[in-house]
Amino acid sequence: MRAVRLHGPGDLRVEEVETPPAPGPGQVLVGVALAGICGSDLHNYRTGAWISRAPSVAGHEFAGRVRAVGANVRHVAPGDRVYVDSRYLCGTCAACRAGLGQVCENLGFIGEAIDGGFAEAALLPAGNVGRAPEGVPYRQLAMAESLAVALHAVTRLQAPEGAPVIVTGCGPIGALVAILAARTGNPVMLIDRDAGRRALVADIVGGQEAELDGDWGREPPRHAIDTTGAPVVIGTLIERLGGGGGLALVGIGEGQLQLDPVKLVEKDMSLVGCHAFADELAPAVAMLADLEPALDRLIAAPIDLDAVPEAYRRQLAGEPGPLKVLIACGGDAP
Repeated sequence: MRAVRLHGPGDLRVEEVETPPAPGPGQVLVGVALAGICGSDLHNYRTGAWISRAPSVAGHEFAGRVRAVGANVRHVAPGDRVYVDSRYLCGTCAACRAGLGQVCENLGFIGEAIDGGFAEAALLPAGNVGRAPEGVPYRQLAMAESLAVALHAVTRLQAPEGAPVIVTGCGPIGALVAILAARTGNPVMLIDRDAGRRALVADIVGGQEAELDGDWGREPPRHAIDTTGAPVVIGTLIERLGGGGGLALVGIGEGQLQLDPVKLVEKDMSLVGCHAFADELAPAVAMLADLEPALDRLIAAPIDLDAVPEAYRRQLAGEPGPLKVLIACGGDAP
């Protein structure tokens, strides 16, 4: 079968590989319909930060149809359309026992710890697949994982209803964060150096465009979610946000943040990290049908597997394109 495998930093190859074997006990073989390229995929490709095995079929955001199930699998059956939980958990550490899989002591992700979804088929632990709701298309199901990440960040921020929220970074996660914040009644201010992306997201959510060092109004917002991971952006938000609110960090960046903790104390400000998601995947999937019009504006026609390396190059170069790139993997007709 065709697959896109990461061999090392900067080394991504489209290859012919063996189709996964029949599933064993507690496993599910999924024919992959659509997969999404995530910013963390690009980060791993560029830096090798999370390469734990190589070569590995990349991709942790995908959906498809069950081809076969192993013994003791009851919640899905051959023919079912499914979405995928990207987290590869040990299930036994203190965090897993406490229901905090996003900070599992042995946490890995599909596409890194095991082969992922940039292929015609993927062999997965049964606990990582869920039956898709009827009528939700694959193009939305492939975005369920990203939406869960955004929902986790919005939930962690705990902005009161009606409180303005700044979103820095208008990539896929930033766009989804803005969509969710607006959906819960929070006016959104969008900040991104790319004017085109910023304008698109602002139009989708009815938000306000702004500059990081620009005019935020007489009463600056108290709440923000950063999806850039850039220390200069985070530092500016800490300086400029109004007191009594909070800043949630969901972006993966580089560099060190110079932080005076007294600033947080004097501003009575919370600073929270948001890693992957906890129990937000099922609620995110339940939202997909309602969010379909907004989500469709983030994507374009899917590319095929052979076009993935070029798509990585274009995104890393900052070239214009859809906010979310989807891949037609050929495991099931989208």
